[in-house]
Amino acid sequence: MGHGLRFISGLFVIVCAFLSASAQLPNCPLRPAPGTVVLDALNISSQNGVLSLALTMRNAADSAGFTHYCLDYATASGDVEAPTLRLNPGDTLTLDLTNQLKVGVPANASLKYPMSRMEHEHGVDSPTTSPCQSTVMNFNTTNLHFHGLNIPPVCHQDDVINTLIQPSATPFRYQIQIPANEPPGLYWYHPHPHGFTSLQVNGGAAGAIIINGIEKVKPQVAGLTERVFVIRQQFLDPFSWIPGPYQLTLNFQPATTPKTPAPIIQMKPGEKEFWRVANSSTQAFLSLQLLFGADAQTLEVISLDGVPVTGDPMVTSIDVPPAGRAEFVVTGPPAGTTGSFINAGFDTGPVGNANNFQLLANVVPTTGSLPQPSLVVPTAPAPPVAQRFSGLAAMKPATQRKLFFSEAAVGTNPPVNFFITVAGQQPRLFEKNDSPAIITKVGAVEDWTIENRTSEEHAFHMHQIHFLVVAVDGVPVPVPTLQDTVNVPYWNGKGPYHSVTMRMDFRDPNIAGTFVYHCHVLFHEDGGMMGKIRVDP
Repeated sequence: MGHGLRFISGLFVIVCAFLSASAQLPNCPLRPAPGTVVLDALNISSQNGVLSLALTMRNAADSAGFTHYCLDYATASGDVEAPTLRLNPGDTLTLDLTNQLKVGVPANASLKYPMSRMEHEHGVDSPTTSPCQSTVMNFNTTNLHFHGLNIPPVCHQDDVINTLIQPSATPFRYQIQIPANEPPGLYWYHPHPHGFTSLQVNGGAAGAIIINGIEKVKPQVAGLTERVFVIRQQFLDPFSWIPGPYQLTLNFQPATTPKTPAPIIQMKPGEKEFWRVANSSTQAFLSLQLLFGADAQTLEVISLDGVPVTGDPMVTSIDVPPAGRAEFVVTGPPAGTTGSFINAGFDTGPVGNANNFQLLANVVPTTGSLPQPSLVVPTAPAPPVAQRFSGLAAMKPATQRKLFFSEAAVGTNPPVNFFITVAGQQPRLFEKNDSPAIITKVGAVEDWTIENRTSEEHAFHMHQIHFLVVAVDGVPVPVPTLQDTVNVPYWNGKGPYHSVTMRMDFRDPNIAGTFVYHCHVLFHEDGGMMGKIRVDP
């Protein structure tokens, strides 16, 4: 059910005490004030084929009581949060992550976690235990997932099952080579410790990754001013069964109109710009529009989930599930007209989370100088390299599988258990040490149909690969799209369950190993709606 992250009531008192104490800690940078001009995050680009940086995970709370989880990057003028990482296909990313989380939970507190059944996994590491072999799972555990990148599911790269980083002065090194045929587009990074992912992403620990070269595939963006917008979500009380107020943020600026002034996006009148938007919220299903007055403007879709699209790209609304990304060309309002960048609202079902209309920013034309230098897409595109997943639509799958989302109440009161189950198997909450629910081999091409047997929307996400969306409710999609996260519509209680069929591409030997698939409504995933797959060499 869609009511936010849930804990036993006693734990809420403990966490409130933590928030009060943390408000005094200068651990996290100040975030933008409401009603100011929206700025892009700091960009860090690879040099000579390498991007090296260090991030520190910290926590604090602001004056309003919102918990912050901060991925801090040190600069000469102070720390900044969640920089945008820009790399080319074939580059190497070296990222040193230091965990300095200090979530103060008293030693005698009850740490039973009814959502994810994780109490038996709270262990004690020896001083020499590597994060690759840690068994400790608690509020201070973290790691990183490089969402959408098609990279190996192994420790020090993109393993989220066994890589558990505990607080330490010693950084943990991630070292990743971007595939030479990685699609150019928008990806993102965020923590993924099972049971605690929603808390940390809610706190803002998420940043963008750009794989360069979009102008090689979509030359119409060459020379355009580029913006990167990361939409996040935070709850005033993320620990309760029925959460308190929440807010969307745009590049960390609250989008809470009419309570506070709206964020401001400044553009040259009538100018075309290339917007790259990541839905880094934990549970918000977005329907993005640009309005001039009451009129929705045409948006030219360039990429979804980091993969350039084919077919007719002209739309007036783009639905983006939690973790999804959309990249599109917009035309600024004429002089004297203020535009509105909005979430038009999204129906997530009878028990789904509220996803109401929200003004994300006012788009204001200006003839003066903009508040930060424009980042412009290169204008001299080179011939594109062969793209990953090419030819997938024409391939015949050797295996077909059916999976389904389901939920079950525990007793007469919350919480609710969340499941994703392979048809023929028994629904089971995700456990770190369980055997994989699916075993396949490198080279396999499979069709998976995901049914939603619940009365709320879910967002299916697959690690390590993209999939081709080929059918909805059994009806072929006219122009299939490559995605890594897709909406699966809720069931209204009548007729057949809704479903999405997608073609899985396991041909790349670099993704061999064990990894996960799950609902990207993150408290559903934390609550057990996740499964393992093993891809044998």
